[in-house]
Amino acid sequence: MVQEPEPDVVRAAMAGDLAAFEWLVRCYQAHVWRFLRHLLGDGALAEDVTQETFLRVYQHLPTFAWRSKFSTWVFRVARNAGIDALRSRRRHDQLLHVLPRPQPEPAPDARAEAWAAVAALSPKLREALLLVEVFGFTYREAAQVLRVPDGTVKSRVFHARVRLAAWRDEEGRAGEV
Repeated sequence: MVQEPEPDVVRAAMAGDLAAFEWLVRCYQAHVWRFLRHLLGDGALAEDVTQETFLRVYQHLPTFAWRSKFSTWVFRVARNAGIDALRSRRRHDQLLHVLPRPQPEPAPDARAEAWAAVAALSPKLREALLLVEVFGFTYREAAQVLRVPDGTVKSRVFHARVRLAAWRDEEGRAGEV
């Protein structure tokens, strides 16, 4: 579960207190990296984009207007940085006329297979599911991160759950045969 920092810590960081900003980074770094790892499907890229996220947070911290939770704002910055990275990678692949590298086969354990199923979801379904189910955001908070209506988040999470349930049923039948 993502915890909210004390408003005084955020205000101190906004005023230029580097120790306060460092505390915020330490508070959110692992959560942001996990979100980006699953969004991007690449741990090394997630590390780079996590750094980019906190660079953007630092640069835009004075613009934080308290209209949402601080965690929601940080995850919105992370999502935008992740989408930028996906677009950049897509453009790079198109320029080189190279097919995307195949992902390595997941380990046979159930957890790795489940994460592979999550990774197979479309980015829109995956990001909504991750925010609500993994990071514990409410639909409204996830909607703020994704900049879509609450109903869109509910729909995306529903469709992600349906697809994961179908995947689980297919895996169960395959294991019985």
